[in-house]
Amino acid sequence: MYIETETTPNPSSLKFLPQRAVMASGTREFATPEAAEASPLAQAIFDLGEVTNVFFGGDFITVTSAPGVSWTDLKPQVLAILLDHFVSEAPLFAPGTAGGIAVPPEDDAMLVEERAEDEDIVAQINELLETRVRPAVAGDGGDIQYRGYRDGVVYLQMQGACSGCPSSSATLKHGIEGLLKHYVPEVVEVRAA
Repeated sequence: MYIETETTPNPSSLKFLPQRAVMASGTREFATPEAAEASPLAQAIFDLGEVTNVFFGGDFITVTSAPGVSWTDLKPQVLAILLDHFVSEAPLFAPGTAGGIAVPPEDDAMLVEERAEDEDIVAQINELLETRVRPAVAGDGGDIQYRGYRDGVVYLQMQGACSGCPSSSATLKHGIEGLLKHYVPEVVEVRAA
């Protein structure tokens, strides 16, 4: 088995491509070692001690290193864990856990209560996020989560390599905001959640 790697715009994150599906649908982010307990693979990566985030995409895994950690040293360790996992065909999530369910935790609820009169606008925003934005952010090793719309402001949360990336605010402000404003005139601003 061969696992390719790609750099991401976030110098702390590296994208690993195992040439097979990782998640059957959706994505899953592990921002702490405690959250990673639902996945033996994520937990093994966190156990290296030099990792601050593990993100499972459809066909990739993005790992974010701790500040000051060199990918020269960390990359072979992560590759060894990934190879062992995929060659042994181990499960991605621990049996008996709800780890595979990509439901946002309560603290990831919508930032604003949506109104019925905004339903069409929200549908347009979500369509654009799904068809235009998500594929681009996935290419950079991350994902984006819609967190609400109110009074012309769209709230979005970056995940994976995009979370904490030095260029994520530029991506939100110049890329995503421009796209949404162009296609949905009611949008006046995009804010990070």
